[in-house]
Amino acid sequence: MELSGARWRKSSRSSGNGGACVEVADNLPGVVAVRDSKDPAGPALTFTPAAWRTFVVRVAERG
Repeated sequence: MELSGARWRKSSRSSGNGGACVEVADNLPGVVAVRDSKDPAGPALTFTPAAWRTFVVRVAERG
């Protein structure tokens, strides 16, 4: 999948000290991409927007 137009943003929970965090790109039509911020040239996982929303809701429920 082509992700060259992705606008990546870090998690709002990132500490900013170089720790483990993820970046999300949700500006692409029909896909949400997720990658490791420490390896921006590495692989990215892709999800449908519905699957990503479900994931985010379930994580938030677990607090």
